[in-house]
Amino acid sequence: MTLALLNALATAMAVAFIAYVAFILVPFLRHTPDPVADPEAFQFHFLVPCRDEDAVIGATITTARTRFPSAHLWVIDDASEDATRDIVLEAARTDPRIHLVARSLPDARRGKGDALNAAYRQLLESIGPGTDPDRVIVGVVDADGELDPDALPVVAGAFEDPRVGATQVTVWMKNRADPTPLPGRGRWRNRFGHWLVTMQDLEFRTVIAGMQSLRARTGTVGLGGNGQFARLSTLQRIAERNGTPWHGALLEDYELGLHVLLAGYRIRHVYDAHVSQEALPSLRRLITQRTRWAQGNIQCLRYTPRIIASPHFSTAGVLEAMYYLLLPYFQLIGIGAVVTLTVSSFLGPATEAPGPGQVAALFVFALLPFAVWGPVYRARCEPGRGGALSGVLLGIGLWAYVFYMYVCILRAFVRLALRRNGWSKTRRNAERVGRVRGSVAVER
Repeated sequence: MTLALLNALATAMAVAFIAYVAFILVPFLRHTPDPVADPEAFQFHFLVPCRDEDAVIGATITTARTRFPSAHLWVIDDASEDATRDIVLEAARTDPRIHLVARSLPDARRGKGDALNAAYRQLLESIGPGTDPDRVIVGVVDADGELDPDALPVVAGAFEDPRVGATQVTVWMKNRADPTPLPGRGRWRNRFGHWLVTMQDLEFRTVIAGMQSLRARTGTVGLGGNGQFARLSTLQRIAERNGTPWHGALLEDYELGLHVLLAGYRIRHVYDAHVSQEALPSLRRLITQRTRWAQGNIQCLRYTPRIIASPHFSTAGVLEAMYYLLLPYFQLIGIGAVVTLTVSSFLGPATEAPGPGQVAALFVFALLPFAVWGPVYRARCEPGRGGALSGVLLGIGLWAYVFYMYVCILRAFVRLALRRNGWSKTRRNAERVGRVRGSVAVER
């Protein structure tokens, strides 16, 4: 492949990415309030998958039962080796709406989807014969997740539309404004960690929310691992067709969303309700988490024939889904193009310094698609935490932040080539603090 062809390919991909950013930014900025409804018209059940979560699960149970007293909480202990099961059993002893889904080896630790399926089966057994499954809403909340106290009226408003089979709320980072230093880390490492936290909050509340705004128009809204809701009847229909609601991809949340759409239901994204989770102040843990997500994305490419053939996907929907599923391959091609062009520039004849036009093109193609989100985040999401300059700096920071994904993409393809498809848990911040203080282990 010639350098001219590589340049043309890289330019085409950059133009396509800028167009994509414009497509997600415009509907995001035009957001209108989500409808609300009475949540008491539905029966809510929260599934909380856990594996060694004693550092956070107690607070999660307390928060959920305080904010949503009429909801049932199904805590899935996936063969934990810590005190997770004891904490859940103690809470369930005095609260009939807290249920333990106990899993043991060798059946446990086979992935998040398998754990959720176990809770789904136990929930089905508990539902009375006169219950309408269309009015039973099953939510998934991570072990560190905290739903917005006003979330259920917005979620209920989405499910008032009988065509909606699932809903996804927006994700916030609960430690985004926490300046508390982390034990065992110096000042600069702490500053870097808090910067990572801010970038994750910006990423979820603007870029990912913007992607969902576009998907709302193409009919391809995706589900996330935290803050997803589905009708019980929708999960039952998927199980009838495919054996279980959740399946084996490492991106089991997006995979479930594909099954919801393929079954003929709609997915609604609600921006006015959110779930808070921990952001990761460690680059190493962030790369581990995002490698798993990237690998799961690649695994979901196998649904391409079904998406293209499905009468439930519009042309725009097929294009959006294909862009997302093929994105890891586009990124891999981009990495190869950059490496080849860089090596060629060192080995080839000397060239003149880039002119103003080249510098301007670099800004437009490389920096601007990311930098634009900084001012948007500052103005819409965190208006009281800085001015215009702060927003610009955040946008530049996002451009630097996203370079982590190239490492993750390469690791994901290597793991697939080596057939390493196991699900690795991301260590919680509170768990790390406890272990460092106790001198038992260091962060992985």
